[in-house]
Amino acid sequence: MKDEHSSMEFFRQMFGGSWITQGIWVAAELGIADLLADGSRTSDELAKKTNTSSAALYRVLRALASVGIFAEDEQRRFSLTPLAELLQTDIPGSQRSLAIMMGGEFYAAWGELLHSVRTGEPGFQKRFGVPFFHYMTENPERHGVYDAAMTGVHGGETEPMLDAYDFSAFRTVVDIGGGNGLVLAAVLKRHPAVQGILFDLPAVADRARYTISGMGVSDRMRIEGGDFFSSVPAGADVYVLRHIIHDWEDPEAVAILRQCREAAAPGGRILVVETVLPPGNEPSFGKWLDLMMLLVAGRERTKEEYSRLFSAAGLEMTRVIPTASEVSIIEGVRAT
Repeated sequence: MKDEHSSMEFFRQMFGGSWITQGIWVAAELGIADLLADGSRTSDELAKKTNTSSAALYRVLRALASVGIFAEDEQRRFSLTPLAELLQTDIPGSQRSLAIMMGGEFYAAWGELLHSVRTGEPGFQKRFGVPFFHYMTENPERHGVYDAAMTGVHGGETEPMLDAYDFSAFRTVVDIGGGNGLVLAAVLKRHPAVQGILFDLPAVADRARYTISGMGVSDRMRIEGGDFFSSVPAGADVYVLRHIIHDWEDPEAVAILRQCREAAAPGGRILVVETVLPPGNEPSFGKWLDLMMLLVAGRERTKEEYSRLFSAAGLEMTRVIPTASEVSIIEGVRAT
């Protein structure tokens, strides 16, 4: 009976995870953490600020407080906890945008997982009627949230990546699909002699110009808009694709890698920065992220699968370098 009770408790906790996700989403969308930054407030006060039902909002915040997100005192006033602080907007390591995406579009897409398993088709497209990146292009305000969310989930990988790989030997680094430019800016800050090119869709590139304007690297970073299926900036020493290849199935991934191979200077490097799935039953966040990618038409891969991708693109995978974070750096050169 004890083992049965433990098993039932396990599943209850697993099933409740989706409820917590939605509670966090509501708090993030409403900006509750920002409203509590200056001190505690009652649900009545918060409801007036957010144009919501005080009674309903209280119930959501009470539930979140029970798992350490916000704290309720005897006067039914809510305050920030260390976890809730990360739902503030303009703080280092903010998770607010990620919470909004995970509880909004991505949560809706997860409801189509069975469709994806039955058909192999992206659940996101079934739910929203268009492919994921088309949706983002058509909804620039949500694309901005997505950019910030990716910084929230992947921002902690940048320094481990720079610790694991020495970019000082290169003259020019191209960040393919570099988003808001923060990763490339970190490379240039650490290596003052290196030049950088940020390459992304034109609308994303325009937003990046604003983001990096005050970071002190604008004189060494060129920003270009374009389509990496058509061409990428030519003649650089190293091309970085961080969380780009996992967005695509194999034919598209090979096409992107081939563009980089053709553009690279002689002896140039291609660096794919992704989670490399471990074999067997070893626990891995990447195995769950792989299901998320299934829903948006991409996939996570094993070392062997990346080796096959590189070969198909005319590249030789030279090494896989682990970092102190979830990601590894998969290095390749033009095959001889």
